Amino acid sequence: MPTIRPSADLRNSYNEISEFCHEYNEPVFITKNGKGDLVVMSIEAYEQYEQLKSRLELYSLLGEGLEAVRQGKVRPASEVIADIRKELNL
Repeated sequence: MPTIRPSADLRNSYNEISEFCHEYNEPVFITKNGKGDLVVMSIEAYEQYEQLKSRLELYSLLGEGLEAVRQGKVRPASEVIADIRKELNL
């Protein structure tokens, strides 16, 4: 179950929120006027999130590449490199 705190707690209970985020490696959802506004998390949790996001992006690109191979939409690497060199006037 997510931890939800009002925005006033950022000012009044910052240390408690920080300790919670570090101890449980979980985000804290902050509300403003009763509505969701922010998510607070430890740097470590954020870095794990970024790594996961990067992996998902890579897997998606690999999937696109595999689908292109299945559909025969491929060219020899030497042709691609030659086209890039032409484009860059190398």
